Amino acid sequence: MKNLDLKKVAFVGIAAAISSVTVSRAQINNPATIEGTSPLGPSSQYRTWSVGINAGVLNQSNIFGFNRDGFEKLEHNVGYSAYIKKQISPSFGIKAQYLGGKVAGTNEDADAGTISAFETTVPWSAALSGEWTMANTNWRFFNSIIKPYAAIGLGALNFETTVINDNTETTADKQTKLYVPVDFGFKFAVAKGINLDLGYQLNWANQRFNGVTGGQYKNDLFSYAHAGLEIALGSGSKPALNNSNPVATLISDYTAKYDELKAERDRLVAANEELKAQMDALNSDLGDDDGDGVANRYDKCPNTPAGVKVDGAGCPLPEMKNETKVIEKIVVTEEDKKVVDEAIKNLEFDLGKSTIRSTSFPSLNRVAALLIEKNFSLKLAGHTDNTGSMQTNMRLSKERAEAVKAYLVSKGANASRIEATGYGPTQPIASNTTAEGRQANRRVEFTLY
Repeated sequence: MKNLDLKKVAFVGIAAAISSVTVSRAQINNPATIEGTSPLGPSSQYRTWSVGINAGVLNQSNIFGFNRDGFEKLEHNVGYSAYIKKQISPSFGIKAQYLGGKVAGTNEDADAGTISAFETTVPWSAALSGEWTMANTNWRFFNSIIKPYAAIGLGALNFETTVINDNTETTADKQTKLYVPVDFGFKFAVAKGINLDLGYQLNWANQRFNGVTGGQYKNDLFSYAHAGLEIALGSGSKPALNNSNPVATLISDYTAKYDELKAERDRLVAANEELKAQMDALNSDLGDDDGDGVANRYDKCPNTPAGVKVDGAGCPLPEMKNETKVIEKIVVTEEDKKVVDEAIKNLEFDLGKSTIRSTSFPSLNRVAALLIEKNFSLKLAGHTDNTGSMQTNMRLSKERAEAVKAYLVSKGANASRIEATGYGPTQPIASNTTAEGRQANRRVEFTLY
């Protein structure tokens, strides 16, 4: 029976485990390993199938020292196994395992007429087991680095046993019996979707496994210390479910969404501050600090004393001596109304602005001439539809009324006899639910008196 140096096998396994942890620290702590996944998402976001291959030492004895049936002398033989596993959740999977090799033992204290040694060949065995992975040793990592695991299952074991009794060698017929494998160990992530597997498996077999019948124990027991690789199947762009840490994934998702909401809040605050600054500038332009009836934006003489009559630019008019006040009755004719109606009909502004289009100038010129000729007073009322915010519509309606006033004043009309007011969307003349209604509500009304 061929022996192996168990100390050498253990040393190699420990060295491989240490190197795997070093490699995994550089490769696993990487958010990219969970791209395309979401907390509590479906298993289709992950790779759920994996295969494993192992090799190790088969022995009739076990490290716990029980159930040896007198075969105390260690006989180390090579064993080999392979499995395919379906991961149901990050912590549980079902695997189908193949195990083969040779198990032998020697009873140096055997009495005459009893079995002093045996050798059992296992051509194959097949078992179905449930495997539990005990979470992650560090929840900061998206993928587990060190994963303790345990598994238990039930399978069929095919074996042929040769025994030595009083120097006589006897080989029994091949048999296939049920057996129970119990496996535990550690898996170390060495790359994305690849684990180093170091484990120890105890196998409870039929009592005839070592050739001793009617012995002290109801079932025979042999062990399998093994090392190997577990490789996830499927697209490398997906993380392996058995490596994934749902706690870290949930925290990462929460943190990313919190950062997005915070960035959006900061953007809205900045936009609001910018809008406030624009409104302050507009209010400053449209205000009338000296109360002469000309907005600051168009007032070329901004500090006119109170009560002084000014022209369209806000500058004082020359003083007229021997002024005779003549009170005339103001009469607005149908022709006068027609001039105003035509101006209203032809009045157009640039979209969303208070800039008057040049096509409106001819009809506005006739209104200015009418105001100069007949010394009419004029009330300008700006209106909008309800599209946009109330603050924006009030500002736009006021600006457009002021723009018409400024144009008429620039053509010689008396600024003190023109009143410009903005009402925004507060006085609709049609429904705002239709395009035609909204168009009708966007207007500047002219009232002569």
